Amino acid sequence: MPRPVDTKQATGMSEQLPIRYRVSADAAAAHVFNVRCVVETPDPRGQLFSLPGWIPGSYLVRDYARHVLSVCATAAGQPVAMTKTDKATWQAAPCEGPLEVVCEVYAYDLSVRGAYLDTERGFFNGVCLFLAVEGASETPCEVCIEKPGALAGSTMAKWRVATAMSAVDTDDRGFGSYRAANYDELIDHPVEISNFRSAEFSLGGVPHQMVLAGRERADLERLRTDVPRICETHRQMFDDELPMARYVFLTNVVGEGYGGLEHRASCALITRRSDLPQHGKTDIDKAYRRFLGLVSHEYFHLWNIKRIKPAAFTPFDLRSEAYTRLLWVFEGITSYYDDLALVRSGLIDTAAYLELLADNVSKVWQTPGRHRQSLAESSFDAWIKLYKPDENSPNTLISYYSKGLLIALALDLTIRQQTDGSKSLDDVMRELWRRYGKTGRGLEEGGFESLASEVSGVALQSFFDTAIRSTDDPPLATLLEGLGIKLTFSMATESLGGNGNSDKDAACVLGVRLREDCGRVLIGTVLSGGPAAEAGLAGGDELVAIDGLKVTPSSFAGLMMSFRAGEKVAVQVFRRDELLEFSVTLSVPPAHKCQLSLADGAPAAAVARRAAWLWQ
Repeated sequence: MPRPVDTKQATGMSEQLPIRYRVSADAAAAHVFNVRCVVETPDPRGQLFSLPGWIPGSYLVRDYARHVLSVCATAAGQPVAMTKTDKATWQAAPCEGPLEVVCEVYAYDLSVRGAYLDTERGFFNGVCLFLAVEGASETPCEVCIEKPGALAGSTMAKWRVATAMSAVDTDDRGFGSYRAANYDELIDHPVEISNFRSAEFSLGGVPHQMVLAGRERADLERLRTDVPRICETHRQMFDDELPMARYVFLTNVVGEGYGGLEHRASCALITRRSDLPQHGKTDIDKAYRRFLGLVSHEYFHLWNIKRIKPAAFTPFDLRSEAYTRLLWVFEGITSYYDDLALVRSGLIDTAAYLELLADNVSKVWQTPGRHRQSLAESSFDAWIKLYKPDENSPNTLISYYSKGLLIALALDLTIRQQTDGSKSLDDVMRELWRRYGKTGRGLEEGGFESLASEVSGVALQSFFDTAIRSTDDPPLATLLEGLGIKLTFSMATESLGGNGNSDKDAACVLGVRLREDCGRVLIGTVLSGGPAAEAGLAGGDELVAIDGLKVTPSSFAGLMMSFRAGEKVAVQVFRRDELLEFSVTLSVPPAHKCQLSLADGAPAAAVARRAAWLWQ
């Protein structure tokens, strides 16, 4: 019996004449995509065209129109004047169709949010290339991706196309025409064009493709084995058929980099090649675990944000900010389930999962901003704060990803505790999917809280008031104790990179986060209330010497080992080009490094609750 087609990927098109686009990568050496848009029946008053200001899943206005190099138009072979009316909108002079608009787009953004083109690889999100036609948001769209000419010394002759967009007429390398039901779907299918490798597998009759673009020697068989286990774990939790007809992981493999962006039937990933599985290795080390966690996170978004959406996003207005206090629900809960799926699927053991969870607790506890900004505020202000960090951000902000993860954990364990294990956050998410994800209804600002209380049967108002709208820390130690898990904190020492988890114990700290820059030791952040803050040091200062001894990336840790809390030391820094000296009284390292371990002699009931939580 054939599978039902995703309504947002419907293959049947209306009787309307489609908006037709054509993408050329022939100017790859100049990093320029040439994009044509044909409107058969333009607005007789003068057709308006525009580009989105932001991309769903990344809450910052990025002004994609700034990369447009030129725009011109013709109709019946004659030039048509194009007038720019604001930063991202153009209007064609009145004319009879068909109207063809051609634009050049500069593409040299390696991130998952933009467009990139050189002689080795092409990638784009539709928000970067495809002009929206005013008044035609529900009109079907067709896209032709042209095969580029070969360039000597490049891999362009071997390029292929990878995308989850529905193919209409393509060759064996994927070049040709594709279609989307409307503009919203068109821009939700990123495209990879390169000499990539791929691993394919099927899950519940749905084909999946893991695309690896870039120089890598990954073990594709490991990916074919491990990734489906994660995907199936998420599908089981939602207890339903997969909500798409095909899925593609578009992975850009680099030397240094990490990130992902979700889409309705695919995701764009960027990962270090060292994080991919290597031939001859059968274990899942920290590096590979990091990649699997990224894969898990973006796949969970198939349900949570791509289909279960806040009302503020239904529909999207990509011209300006869309405010909601619920981003912690969509990113924090997703962050909770991404690593949880690794242990539930059996890919990692309990000890490895507790290590991942402890790292997240440490990250939040080492951020002073958690006592200045609530999760609701963090979600609402994402547009102006989370994506625009400065040297003081750790003192004033908390991420709805990291703290949202801990609140999701606390909520899950609270429900399990109060219902003696008969209900959990899993049940809440399944009902969220049934009421909102499958119906397309937007989640109201108070909808998640009321649904959680209704599904669990637990009065959760007090929990949410504290967890979401206050800056209090969640009672993780007490909740985890009910699962036979012991939470302890030890001193978090300073180290280059600022993670506060140095393997070497130190007796004192400056109260800073450090980073290396071409052999220099720079202060990234001066933590509020610490010794450096009281002495007057500032973010951006270059540490030159402590107590008369030169500071280097290799000498800093050993130098700090020679001091004790309470000692007053002279610290010399360059602030811009001025040499300054400060007297700093060193303090005891804060107890912010978390350890989680299985408690000895835990009651059988606690062990049983833990097994139910981890699906063991």
